[in-house]
Amino acid sequence: MKYLLILGLLIFSLGLSAQQSKLAAQYFSDGEYEKAASVYQKLYEKNNHNFYYFDKYVACLISLEAFDECEKAIKKAIKKNPNNVQLYVSYGNLYEQQFMPEKAEEKYELAIKKMPEDKYQVTRLANSFIKANKYDYAVKTYEQGIKILKENSFAYNLGDLYKRKGDVPKMIGYYLESLEQNPGRINSLKTIFQRSLSVDDFDELQAQLYDKIGTDDTNVEYIELLTWVFIQKKDYQGAMRQAKALDRQLNENGGRIMRLSDIAFNDKDYSTAISGYEFVVQNKGITSTYYLDAKRKLLKSHQSMILEKVDYTQEDLLQLEKRYLDFLNEFGSSKLTAPIIYELANFEAFYLNDLDKAIGLLKELVNFPGVEKHVLAENKLALGDFYLMKGDRWEATLLYSQVDKDFEDDILGHEARFKNAQLSYYNADFEWAQAQFDILKASTSKLISNDAIDLSVFIMDNMGMDTNIIAMKYYAEAELLTFQNRYDEAFIKLDSLTHQFSEHPLVDDILYEKAQIYTKKREYAKAADFYNQIIEKHFEEIRADNAMFHLAELYEHQLNDTEKAKALYERLFMELSNSTLAVEARKRFRRLRGDVL
Repeated sequence: MKYLLILGLLIFSLGLSAQQSKLAAQYFSDGEYEKAASVYQKLYEKNNHNFYYFDKYVACLISLEAFDECEKAIKKAIKKNPNNVQLYVSYGNLYEQQFMPEKAEEKYELAIKKMPEDKYQVTRLANSFIKANKYDYAVKTYEQGIKILKENSFAYNLGDLYKRKGDVPKMIGYYLESLEQNPGRINSLKTIFQRSLSVDDFDELQAQLYDKIGTDDTNVEYIELLTWVFIQKKDYQGAMRQAKALDRQLNENGGRIMRLSDIAFNDKDYSTAISGYEFVVQNKGITSTYYLDAKRKLLKSHQSMILEKVDYTQEDLLQLEKRYLDFLNEFGSSKLTAPIIYELANFEAFYLNDLDKAIGLLKELVNFPGVEKHVLAENKLALGDFYLMKGDRWEATLLYSQVDKDFEDDILGHEARFKNAQLSYYNADFEWAQAQFDILKASTSKLISNDAIDLSVFIMDNMGMDTNIIAMKYYAEAELLTFQNRYDEAFIKLDSLTHQFSEHPLVDDILYEKAQIYTKKREYAKAADFYNQIIEKHFEEIRADNAMFHLAELYEHQLNDTEKAKALYERLFMELSNSTLAVEARKRFRRLRGDVL
């Protein structure tokens, strides 16, 4: 019973203290410092000399400019608690408020001099200086702590202080020292460096890491951090050197190399990606869990490196074809290698112009047992395209319809429906095609939706102004010829259309189709000329936004003029804000401007 009574009194006392503390805080917030001081003084005396309340009491007295009373209170507290060196920080602050900097410094120095050999007390005193924005004295506190404790357990704290002071070299130095003490801190340091360092500062970090590794090349964390620094600087080749060294040193399975190779690939550093994937293939062997993936990505890297060049040759293409065939000879044709067969088929069709080989590859693929249904559907759509390129419209529509039926409410079904509608458009069945495009405007695929909107508007715009469908029929036939890579015949058809219907509103569309053909032929300067004609002479027509967007892409990727690309993207979303391409143009403009997206 007595115990319960004591417990009840304790709870009541704590509750009362909490209420009084809240009241004092409200007084302080309202500027009623005299009332706040009275409450804080009582709380301090009542709660075993809780120094939080004492600090608040001192702050109230300073705000009231009751300097003599404040000094008496601090002296009294020091007399009762001689080991509490934080009180000297309060004493020094009191002198600073009275514009006595020399006396203030004496008290600060005295606090450090009297600091006991206790790690906790060192940290508390340093935090008191930090709270008072006295970073230099906080540094001195930790440095004195290192001396009296004869150990450096404050490297991380010093790194944080030098970060606050803006002293980057010392900040880096102490953070790296703290990493040696606690290797598990590496990820938090990466976060700090990423947020705190400029581009030039990463050079300093790299230099200090080289010094550390030169002294101790067995420290894994330093090498890993150096690898990370190279990645931040987009020096993937340098990062790969370090990653390979770590892989060998730790006898790893190649996972680190694969991840770095993927990063390099995504940033279009294909030579470094190839170096990494080859390392895994050659050093980890066929039993590695990464072997097949490394081989596949190695092939993809070679493909991207060749096809993204402006000046690739026929010999380049034949070497790439050999790489695909070597891959399939090694791993065979099955559902596991279906993605590679699909890539090879597209390569044969669009780059080597061997439609028969492309069709043969996909016909074999769609008959593999156990192929995942979405993969099967994608291959059927591609096979339909190849049949259409050969002129077999019946086989094409049959394959499109199969996918449409199997994936009615899926994006694949929408794509199949779009291809069938486009086929009707090529056949000059414009009304039925437009009805399908209008339905597909609601597709969850932004790409399909935008293409459907463009074609629907195109049909409506041109059919509505001229009941004679001959010009439209000619144009659709030219588009089909372009799709079939029969460029010379497409040009003849377009020129004939221009000659026969010189006043028809299709003029801008003809220019646009010619630009598309020249882009496919990799004659980028000619393509740019036709896009410019549309922008300059037909800015009010429906092809203007497409022309502006594709011209910007040409300048960005093929013609190497990012300033012109940026200007075109900006003009598109500023002047043609209703375009379906406006949002994407804004994103690309911001990326080229250097915004963090």
